[in-house]
Amino acid sequence: MPEKLLVPSIENRLACLIEVSRRVKAEGGMNDRKVMKPTITISREFGCEAYPTAEKLKIILEEKSGETWALVDRTLLDEVARHHDLEADIFHNLGKRPRWLDDMFSSFSPKWKNEKDDFQLLAQKIVSIAAGGNAIIVGVGGAVVTQSLSNCYHFRVFGSQEFKVHSVARRAKITPSEALVMIEKRQKAREKFVRDFLDRDINDINYFHLLFNNDRNSPELMAEAMAAYIFAHQ
Repeated sequence: MPEKLLVPSIENRLACLIEVSRRVKAEGGMNDRKVMKPTITISREFGCEAYPTAEKLKIILEEKSGETWALVDRTLLDEVARHHDLEADIFHNLGKRPRWLDDMFSSFSPKWKNEKDDFQLLAQKIVSIAAGGNAIIVGVGGAVVTQSLSNCYHFRVFGSQEFKVHSVARRAKITPSEALVMIEKRQKAREKFVRDFLDRDINDINYFHLLFNNDRNSPELMAEAMAAYIFAHQ
């Protein structure tokens, strides 16, 4: 229950993903568009304020672009997967699987080919959403699996242990000692997830366009800086 308090509600995010999917369909599909719209991935150490940053970034981007942006994470993708008709409609609209996807994935860990298809399907969905544009992808190895997409901008948020403990305790309404246990458990799980399935280190700074120290930067400031970076490169 405490961890759910750290994640935004599903309903609004699902509606936005559907709207982005419909826009891509109306524009002829992602494979037919001459200009790909931008997508942002936000990677973070567990306990850093990626979700508050992503929510504020979404507001800024929608105001400046006049278009809907989708805020995507593992929870949202799991919810979409529960509704097969909705899932088929969204990802059909977002376009066919890119031809280079298999070549990119073949460079990952051998476990990629041996494991069940669950993560392969997840990664393909992430790539489809990213290629569709107007998406903010939080976590799920997004920065790694979308490295070959030229429309993607990757940001990483890190922070001190003290900051993360205080932030998680406040937002999840738990004690600092409980927050510390949660942080250590979840951070190890995230690093193992990317290492096992992609044979990559999510802490490698070479994946990212910009890094943000959460101790010194509020969600508002990080969101404004990310938006400025995106529009400066359009």
